[in-house]
Amino acid sequence: MRQKVICNKTMVTIYKASAADAALLTQLARSIYQEHYLHLWHPGGADWYMNEYAYAAHKIAAELADPAVEYFIAAADDQPLGYLKLNTAATLDEKPNAVEIERIYLHKNTTGRGTGKQLMQLALQRAKELEKEILFLKAMDSSLDAIVFYQKLGYTICGSLQLPMPEFALMKEEYRGMVVLKRNI
Repeated sequence: MRQKVICNKTMVTIYKASAADAALLTQLARSIYQEHYLHLWHPGGADWYMNEYAYAAHKIAAELADPAVEYFIAAADDQPLGYLKLNTAATLDEKPNAVEIERIYLHKNTTGRGTGKQLMQLALQRAKELEKEILFLKAMDSSLDAIVFYQKLGYTICGSLQLPMPEFALMKEEYRGMVVLKRNI
């Protein structure tokens, strides 16, 4: 699946990642995470999160091999701009007919240009194709701009959670809060 869209007068290609993209996704995830999220962590925390917990190359490779996980990469002029990760076997509130947007990450210089909106529309399209009833995501409760963006796209806050201890002990306490947003399909 390759689709070309215009985002702020730039031709953006969005394509489904394959196993061959594991190294690219690992590098992309780490570089974008460093641009946006280092402030969340006490010393050593961001390295643990990026290199062991979330973006270890073997973890991304395993996710790409999982039929319930779909990654999509957005690129312009062969340069990756960001990515979308979907869990197509997710549940929300005990309802199994859902898709979770596990990650939508964009380089800072890409935000505000329409690429995020295109990736969110792709998530909605995939949920419809899979005949799901709910599309949902979790966002940091301190990410007010992101929450407003999701709400403009029809998502409503339906819950909240705290990232668990001791697993996230290296994360600053004020950033452990999350909101759950959903959209009925």
